[in-house]
Amino acid sequence: MMAEGRGLGRGLSALIGDDVPIAPARDNKQTRTSPVAFLRPNRFQPRKNFADEELTNLANSIREKGILQPILVRPVAGETNAFEIVAGERRWRAAQAAQLHDVPVVVREMGDSEALELAIVENVQRADLNAIEEAAAYHELMDRFAYTQEQIAQEVGKSRSHVANTLRLLRLPEGVKVMLRDGALSAGHARTLIGLPDAEERAQQIVNAALNVREAEHRSKKKKVKLRPPEDPNTVALEAQLTEKLGLKVKVLHKGNAGGEVRVLYKTLEQLDEICRRLSRA
Repeated sequence: MMAEGRGLGRGLSALIGDDVPIAPARDNKQTRTSPVAFLRPNRFQPRKNFADEELTNLANSIREKGILQPILVRPVAGETNAFEIVAGERRWRAAQAAQLHDVPVVVREMGDSEALELAIVENVQRADLNAIEEAAAYHELMDRFAYTQEQIAQEVGKSRSHVANTLRLLRLPEGVKVMLRDGALSAGHARTLIGLPDAEERAQQIVNAALNVREAEHRSKKKKVKLRPPEDPNTVALEAQLTEKLGLKVKVLHKGNAGGEVRVLYKTLEQLDEICRRLSRA
């Protein structure tokens, strides 16, 4: 559960400062240096893909300017000189590529819930997650820590509809998720494919034809219409007969041996009263 009175909307700047040059440890009681080897990746890290080019660029920057923001870590229970990264894994990886022996860190005691929250917010607020990673992170907050969509929205500074729509992406076939992770498909494109039986095939068509989201939505709606099974001519004839008899639109939904429904559609309360009068008289 969320710690009462604490919100992620404050961002990491409330904990360690935002892009503030690191002062020596004697001038900054929060910040200290730690050997790179003492740090280990966050097991709750929502970001699964670290682009080689991005890491290379960051490593070059670190060689030139150093690490401008410390890495947030927490002690590993029962171990000495072992810290789990809460926020800043990309900086840690780039520091290794830059062959740094020590990195600036801020050590904080925190539980699993807070560690996961902070790992998510650092990436989401910086737009570092792809849509599937973001959705998986939200799902983990709900599954592991019983968050509601409303609570997640409040914590990460997104709308509830954004959280709900992002979570829906997890219903897509694995092939479409791969396209999302790789950046071949946008979240907007992917949402048009949810619920379609041929989602993977259509996703590839979107990529090949370089369709925009509006075009993808149009094709999706057109496809759904085509997927409707043809109506039975006997049922259509019965609907027409009842419609003519009642003077109101009638829909017959026959489900074979399972039975079915007869729906009488009305537009005004007067028409509803007439239906009730006829049924009562019958």
